[in-house]
Amino acid sequence: MIRSMTGFGAAEGRVGTLRVSVELRTVNHRFFNPSIKLPSSLGRWEGEVRELLRQRVARGHVTLFARADRDPETRTAAVVDEERFAGYVTQLRALADRHGLDRTIDVATVLRLPDVLRTEGGADEPEGTAPELLAIVEQATTALDATRREEGARVASVLLDRIATLEAAYARIAERAPARLAEQRERLRTNVRELAAGIAVDEQRVAQELAILADRLDVSEEIDRFRMHVAAFRAALTDGTAEPVGKRLGFLLQEMLREANTTGSKANDAPMLHDVVLVKEELERVREQVENVE
Repeated sequence: MIRSMTGFGAAEGRVGTLRVSVELRTVNHRFFNPSIKLPSSLGRWEGEVRELLRQRVARGHVTLFARADRDPETRTAAVVDEERFAGYVTQLRALADRHGLDRTIDVATVLRLPDVLRTEGGADEPEGTAPELLAIVEQATTALDATRREEGARVASVLLDRIATLEAAYARIAERAPARLAEQRERLRTNVRELAAGIAVDEQRVAQELAILADRLDVSEEIDRFRMHVAAFRAALTDGTAEPVGKRLGFLLQEMLREANTTGSKANDAPMLHDVVLVKEELERVREQVENVE
């Protein structure tokens, strides 16, 4: 099943004493293009997170946002260092007396001074491990992959409809091609007879010109190659491979467009040209969809 490059996934879990939530969003991009936003407490594991995303997402712009919060029961308590607090108060009053200032001291001001407040409960201990964080990211990528597969199924359905339209158009071209070639040959013979106006014509030379005309107007090879590319395109959509197929589909589209252009240059026939234009329009619509396939 093909995957869209557009998707969303989220997961939550614990990393040490932290409650961590991870959100993943992806949009289309030619290459793997990650943007990782981790809180400072988890930032040291950004490299491991990036590598995990690289393994799980082949193409697309990937945005990862993580948030970390302490549970109320695990948060460290703030404690006032009363000795340091008293020392600051003594210094401030001494300064006030020396400079003739009001000796009233605001408690909040003293608490904001360096090292008056400290925390207890192991604040300096490491917050969890990399495997704990990676397990949450792995869960988010699993959810992301599910949405990308779901969207990919819708894209595949649209593409198969477009491919059916292309096949029908080329079937009409293939059906028209022999009659068109016969008409062109007869038109050339008529033109030669009218120009000769009763003068003897070298039939061998006419036969050579007809052969050259037939070779120049023959589109059977283009039709065969186009059908081969369509078959390969359909197979890539439906063979159930787990490998990304976006680049392969893009390459096949280029080849189909090449054959359509060559068919159009050889057609010299209004009904065939009408179908060639239709094919090019459908190929453009297919390209718009394929740009979002991983």
